[in-house]
Amino acid sequence: MNASEKQSVPTSVLPTFRDSWKADLLSGFLVFLIALPLCLAISLASGYPAIAGIFTAVVGGVTGFFISSSALAIKGPAAGLIVIALGAMNAFGYTAGGNPAADQQAYRMVLAVGVAAGCIQILFALFRTGVLGEFFPTAAVHGMLAAIGVIIISKQIPIAVGLSSKGEPLELLAKIPDNIIHMNPEIAVIGIVSLLILFGLPLLKSLYKATWFQKVPAQLIVILVAIPLALFFDLDHRHSYTFPLTDSKFEVGPQFLVFVPEMFKAITFPDFSALAQPHAWTWVAMFALIGTLESMLSSKAVDLIDPWHRKTNLDRDNLAIGIGNTVAAMIGGLPMISEIVRSRANIDNGARTKLANLFHGMFLLIIVASLPALIHRIPLSALAAMLIYTGFRLASPKEFLMVYKVGKEQFAIFMTTLIAVLATDLLIGIAIGIGLKFAIHIYHGVPLRSLFRPNLVVNERDDDSYEVTVHHAAIFSNWIAIKRKIDSLSSAHLIVLDLSNTRLVDHTVMEKLHEMEADFHIQGRELIVTGLEDHQPSSDHPLASRTKKKSQLVKV
Repeated sequence: MNASEKQSVPTSVLPTFRDSWKADLLSGFLVFLIALPLCLAISLASGYPAIAGIFTAVVGGVTGFFISSSALAIKGPAAGLIVIALGAMNAFGYTAGGNPAADQQAYRMVLAVGVAAGCIQILFALFRTGVLGEFFPTAAVHGMLAAIGVIIISKQIPIAVGLSSKGEPLELLAKIPDNIIHMNPEIAVIGIVSLLILFGLPLLKSLYKATWFQKVPAQLIVILVAIPLALFFDLDHRHSYTFPLTDSKFEVGPQFLVFVPEMFKAITFPDFSALAQPHAWTWVAMFALIGTLESMLSSKAVDLIDPWHRKTNLDRDNLAIGIGNTVAAMIGGLPMISEIVRSRANIDNGARTKLANLFHGMFLLIIVASLPALIHRIPLSALAAMLIYTGFRLASPKEFLMVYKVGKEQFAIFMTTLIAVLATDLLIGIAIGIGLKFAIHIYHGVPLRSLFRPNLVVNERDDDSYEVTVHHAAIFSNWIAIKRKIDSLSSAHLIVLDLSNTRLVDHTVMEKLHEMEADFHIQGRELIVTGLEDHQPSSDHPLASRTKKKSQLVKV
């Protein structure tokens, strides 16, 4: 069934495990082909052993199937958490191979941090904090994700050309020309060819529309090309060679290949003494907060493209993530989230239920446990190329242009968050972005009393419809209260949301209302947003923020 056919399926006829297992098995296998190299790459980029990401994906497949309500999201390690994981490893003395004993100890300590973060995520779920995913302003979140993309690119370019990636992101970005000049040519060939495949295959797919070709993962082709190149360059054996163009000598060998021990012998337990160190709890907070936020955003994004319009219970999904992270960290795994790239591939490959998530985890378990020697043939530079591609997707020029089109203020928040994250860390960076957002709202005349508590008036029009009037402002920080009020009127077929007496309706609320209108339509209900005729949009974008002159407001 292709994508257009899926969209026509009545939402009342939901797929069952019994009827869908064949489609889910195929999709699970195709997602496994994408997940295998990405799990390895994310692990190594995080400073963890390569096997750690496999542990996470296997555990995520099980907990996602038995606990989560998300039908099509794939649980596993995500590039967005590399920055936190590597930062935590560095904080506990990680030396990037300089001292294997110190690296192992840092790994065990960070696993303890992962267990604590998982337990906090479980508490998030039990206290029903899933709605907090609605709080964060869109521009700040996109700025944070773009910053993560830039950091990933800066860290992986040196590895793709056979050099060390030690240093801070801004320092590494400045060293890119120097890395190109001093690259290890044979390793760089593998990295550059991998990048050409990753960036070129989507262009070929846009020209050649055959169904089978559309399903071929670029990551699989990279592996199928990179392994023969590694054999051709004899990376199995340590040796040196002279590059004829520069007459320079370079060393190559197994250190440029993935090392994967026997899977069950690689199980590693946390060192909980780490939690006695005060700075450990900073990383616990980072894992729990950023991981939960990213996971909720991904789950909501997957819901929007679910052909059957199923909605994820975010509290239940957070419970699955929390339990999954606790279990994964107990055996040596990375933190997990609902991962958007693999989830999108899951849908495109025809998945129908969460069996696909379970199958993808089982394929990883079987293949990695039975064929570790094959995994060892994969060059590190090919995995680095995959992460560079992932980082580019997070921080692509299209992302910058999209935010700019929404409005200059949103672009200012986006760029401020991005730069602040690069200069500090994720939590401080997004806090600075949110702070700028508040400052802009106050500048536009939003009363301090309305920053978190909107002034709402509800009038019953008839037995089946209500009118909700918002006064002063409808902005990201008071959206949760507005949403809860609308959700409380679930028996109404029609809800009219009157924004005529708001001073400001920000971009985040415009985007949320757009999503809510679509949700109402799916439910056979109607949400009508009125009162924006006299508001001035900040740009031509349909979801741009809107402001109204104070003189036009009605006093309440």
